Amino acid sequence: MSQDVYVIGASMTPFGKRLEETVKTLTASAVSAALADAGLQTRDIQSAWFSNTRQPMLEGQNTIRGQIALRAAGIEGIPIINVENACASGSTAAHQAMTAIRAGMIDIALVIGAEKMVYKDRSEKVAAAFAGGTDIHDRQSVLDYIVAMGGDAPGPDRSLFMDLYAAQAKVHMERFGTTQEDFARVAANTHCHGQHNPNAQYHTPFTVAEVLADKAIVDPFTRAMCAPVSDGAAALVLCSEAAAKRLGKSRAIRLRSIALLSTQSRDKLDYENHISRRASTAAYAEASIDPRDIDVVEVHDATAFSTVQQIENLGLCAPGEVGARLKQGDFTLGGKVPVNPSGGLLAKGHPVGATGIAQLYELVTQLRGDADARQVDGARIGVAENGGGFLGVEEGVTTVAVLERMAH
Repeated sequence: MSQDVYVIGASMTPFGKRLEETVKTLTASAVSAALADAGLQTRDIQSAWFSNTRQPMLEGQNTIRGQIALRAAGIEGIPIINVENACASGSTAAHQAMTAIRAGMIDIALVIGAEKMVYKDRSEKVAAAFAGGTDIHDRQSVLDYIVAMGGDAPGPDRSLFMDLYAAQAKVHMERFGTTQEDFARVAANTHCHGQHNPNAQYHTPFTVAEVLADKAIVDPFTRAMCAPVSDGAAALVLCSEAAAKRLGKSRAIRLRSIALLSTQSRDKLDYENHISRRASTAAYAEASIDPRDIDVVEVHDATAFSTVQQIENLGLCAPGEVGARLKQGDFTLGGKVPVNPSGGLLAKGHPVGATGIAQLYELVTQLRGDADARQVDGARIGVAENGGGFLGVEEGVTTVAVLERMAH
């Protein structure tokens, strides 16, 4: 496990409500752009990992999704591995490809995530698909958890996960003094970042007051604090250090670590052992960094509360201090450690299978210095947190990745 792994190609399609697109067309666009960025041909790819979570439920296409989508993109005959791991499917696929390269099995891998979630007539299926990210045989435990955390039992017209996040947010507010205005400031920062991302679903900047005045979803969240449903794809080309040197990839970005963990049983208020905190500790140890080394961060902000929670879990700030740091501008562009310069899930969108890879695409773009108006000056170390599902008292799966711009 000593061989370094590098990103030499990265791409993402525009995210959004793209009724004219299919999983195949989204995949083809992302693959073509990533290969072009890497300066490679389809024949150079030795193995591919394909991330998708919704196609079986929304279209009935299952079992060989990756083989079908990638064949339409001109890739066939090689090992193709289908990956489904909740909202962390894309980063899990990157973890698996990284592992294969480190093991010396292959030199060049493709990681692709594609998701089609917006249809004219399948909104009920989309809602059911999200609910399937919990233990459907023990749904009552999820409802009991929401009530125990101070939330309201979900109604039939609301998203189960929004109710989960809202209940957690209320406890955080009670224990640490976090306010609804803090969540609004997070959302305003993130949407203002998103206006500079041409691939983001939304480009509308918000003030804190405008976020608070937006349509109520579930207390304490308004619509601008919640991630939308999206279509889109993202892709990476990973390679070994030897391949990067052989190919002369001077702009390669080093993938220093990806920690991948699943939930464990713990008390619901034991924040020290939250899955994201455990994952970040493992990722930092493997990469030999600490939070003070980090220049730019992408977190899985399904809600604005999630941003606050993950800032804490990544060790960027002590619990209860996020609000004050937000007011100082520490986590926005131009601040100490910008969080979600891409616009995050809130503005960029959340096509589930593509989300984790799109986070890594953003970090690659930042570390290369190619992010234009949203560029974090001098970014050298980037970290991405990507989690999904819910089991017990936390996400079912979480990854934390560390990337580094190499000195040339």
